[in-house]
Amino acid sequence: MTMQTPCAFPVQLALGPISYFWPAETVFEFYRAIATSPIDIVYLGETICSKRRQLREQDWLDVAHSLRAAGKSVVLSTLTLIEADSELRGVERVCAQDEYPVEANDMAAVQARAGRPFIGGAALNLYNQHSLHKLHSLGMQRWLMPVELSGATLADLQSSRPPGLQTEVFAYGRLPLAYSARCFTARAYNRAKDDCQFVCIDHPDGMLLETREDKEFLCLNGIQTQSAHSHNLLPQLPRLAELGVEVLRISPQSQHTLAIIDIFHQCRQGVLSLADGNARLLAFMPTGPCDGYWSGEAGLAMHTDHLP
Repeated sequence: MTMQTPCAFPVQLALGPISYFWPAETVFEFYRAIATSPIDIVYLGETICSKRRQLREQDWLDVAHSLRAAGKSVVLSTLTLIEADSELRGVERVCAQDEYPVEANDMAAVQARAGRPFIGGAALNLYNQHSLHKLHSLGMQRWLMPVELSGATLADLQSSRPPGLQTEVFAYGRLPLAYSARCFTARAYNRAKDDCQFVCIDHPDGMLLETREDKEFLCLNGIQTQSAHSHNLLPQLPRLAELGVEVLRISPQSQHTLAIIDIFHQCRQGVLSLADGNARLLAFMPTGPCDGYWSGEAGLAMHTDHLP
């Protein structure tokens, strides 16, 4: 009989949708590896730009079937910024099916679910208990806290969240900060958005934007703006568990995602110390860590005194 290691921190690990534009075979290979990882929940789908069509809708469903067969809980994520009728129809198709749960990243997706269960993405901007109660009444079963909210705000919201509503927190990865109708990656190449020639596929982790002092500041990912630094809440694992957070989200990056998942998994099991896990994570951050939002400060700030 195999003895399972007890979970020191009873949280599930979720892998967010791929934010970047990767070749189809890279995506397939990535999820084949994820199938054997200790991740619990996998979010799938294109959430940034509808022009990124390396994978068809059926391809995403095939990946979902494979991951489910491997024991993963699969969620289909919707587009975050809807600008055309064709994009709205795509969101409605995702929302119409009931084989997999849906992450609504726009209020149009909330409406399309028509009172059926869904997960509220961070882009819904749920900042207070009134919003949580309203969307819970519409069918929201779990919500992803907006990345700019602090730990203190999370504590307040947890104390008054509706019964049965789960909470998910963005725990690792470049922060999704903003979305725009303009494609910044195309603009960097002096190309129109409608003639981008899919140049973002050449940037598997986005394009870094530096200040005049040559400091990494932001990351451009098509219409999305991200933080340059990698947000890391692994040191806050005890506090997150204490607050009753059920799910921690890890955002995929082109390198080392499996190692990052494994570190979080070992730390939640208690077989790896938070200090050692945090030290290992530093090697996988392209431009270093940040966690300022957790303390109610500038997001790019980093505190070294958060480890217990």
